[in-house]
Amino acid sequence: MLAFSRWVSLASRLTGYFAAALMLGSVFVVCQMVFVRAVLGESSIWQTEFVTFALIAATFLGAPYILLTRGHVNVDLLPLMLGHAARKRLCLLASTLAVLFCAAVFYSSLHWWWDAWSLNLTTPSIWRARLWIPYLSVPVGMGLLCLQYVADIWALVSDREPPFGMSNTPPQAVMGETETGV
Repeated sequence: MLAFSRWVSLASRLTGYFAAALMLGSVFVVCQMVFVRAVLGESSIWQTEFVTFALIAATFLGAPYILLTRGHVNVDLLPLMLGHAARKRLCLLASTLAVLFCAAVFYSSLHWWWDAWSLNLTTPSIWRARLWIPYLSVPVGMGLLCLQYVADIWALVSDREPPFGMSNTPPQAVMGETETGV
C-alpha cells in the first residue's frame, strides 16, 4: 500500500504542476488577446474559450495536489476541540463522505466525457474546439482525487498521518487553557 500512496502522491504532484502551467498559460493567452484586440484592432476567436477550458481543467486537475498538500480551506474549530481518537473518527468520516461524493462525480463525468468523444462534439464557435479534450479533465481530476482520498484514509488508519494534519495535542492545550483553568 505504501507503493500505491507514493504513486498517487507523484500523480497528484504532476497534475498539480500541469494545473499551474494551465493557469500560467491562461495569463499569457489573456495578455495576447488584449494585445490583439486593443493594439491590432482584430477580433479574438479562440482565446476566451481556451482560457475558460484551461481554468476549469486547472481546477479539477489541481484538486488532488491541493488535497495532498492540505492547501484547501479548512474550518478546524471542531477538530481542535476534540481529543485524538474523536478527531481521527471525524477525519475518517469526512474523508469517506468526500471520496463517495468524488466517486459519484467521477462516474457521472465519464458518461459526459464519453458522449463528447463518441459524438465528436465541438464548441459552436468559429474555433470549433473538440469538447472531449476539456471534458476529460473532470474524470481524470476526480478519479485522481478519489485515489488521493483513499491514500489519505490509508495513512490515517495506519497512523502514518495525524487526523487533519494536527498533532496529538490535548484539546485544552489547543484552546489556550492551562492546568489551573485560566
